[in-house]
Amino acid sequence: MFERQIRIPDPEEILKAVPMSEELRKIKEARDVLVSDVITGKSDKLILIVGPCSAHEEKPVLDYIERLGKLNERVKDRIVIIPRLYTNKPRTLGVGYKGMFSQPDPTKSEDILNGIYTIRRLNIKAIEISGLSAADEMLYPTNIHYVEDLLTYIAVGARSCENQLHRLVASGIDVSVGVKNPMSGSVIAMLNSVYAAQSGQVFKLNGWQVKTNGNPLAHCILRGAVDGYGNDIPNFHYETVMHVAEGYAESGLKNPAIIIDANHSNSAKKFKQQIRICEEVMQNRLYDRDFKKIVKGFMVESFIEEGNQKDDSVYGKSITDPCLGWKDTERLILDIAEKA
Repeated sequence: MFERQIRIPDPEEILKAVPMSEELRKIKEARDVLVSDVITGKSDKLILIVGPCSAHEEKPVLDYIERLGKLNERVKDRIVIIPRLYTNKPRTLGVGYKGMFSQPDPTKSEDILNGIYTIRRLNIKAIEISGLSAADEMLYPTNIHYVEDLLTYIAVGARSCENQLHRLVASGIDVSVGVKNPMSGSVIAMLNSVYAAQSGQVFKLNGWQVKTNGNPLAHCILRGAVDGYGNDIPNFHYETVMHVAEGYAESGLKNPAIIIDANHSNSAKKFKQQIRICEEVMQNRLYDRDFKKIVKGFMVESFIEEGNQKDDSVYGKSITDPCLGWKDTERLILDIAEKA
């Protein structure tokens, strides 16, 4: 039984209520091109998707993104920085904090309508203060249209990789979409998802039969795997990356590209290991031309203060997965730029 609580307006109504200015739209569209040029191989820059595990409070998130905007001026000739502005949080057990989309105030119960308005305003403010449009996860495919016009990068998570609707919706998105390997680590399932996202589709969405042309910018994200006993299995190493490259070659997919997620099962959520992982991948890029050609960048979980906390007592500290602190993040970004 479903109890109706609050009517959520269609995306068109929300976009009219909280519009993006033409000036910001041009900034965002230019950044979309920067990212697509990396994915398609027109640019040899690296993509760096970096920021909190989840955006749970406006003030520290904007503080962090403003810092990224300033740092971007120092590295933009080698790196395309995309702030992680993740407003949906997948929950293994289905309960707990579900992200700003559902809970704009993490100390209170769900308020989805307020959450939608909150995240639109947050994305707009982020572009205004930093010149950087953000990345978010498409946890709920039918919700992505509330923020799609504001985002430069969209991720499909490990739990969603094999879901049919995620694949279909990804095929109609106009910006770069990264598809993570499933929790099992299956390379075949990940490549199949990318194939579906790159293909034209016809399906039902939000009360309509819709048709898509496919998204040639859909690509792979390696985030590590988990075995049946809960052990983490990293997959950022040279051998696995080249195995995925072979899969790309055999499948005939467009624009072969891999993003390395330096946290999650690659680091076993030991956030400091993200530095070592990025350094190893950068060394492999120097060693092998084919490796360098297909590895297009990183995902890094980072916030103002390192680690995480159960409540929200420390400003700029994650309330979900542990993150790198700002000092380590700044040092890592500068190091990647130097080696890129």
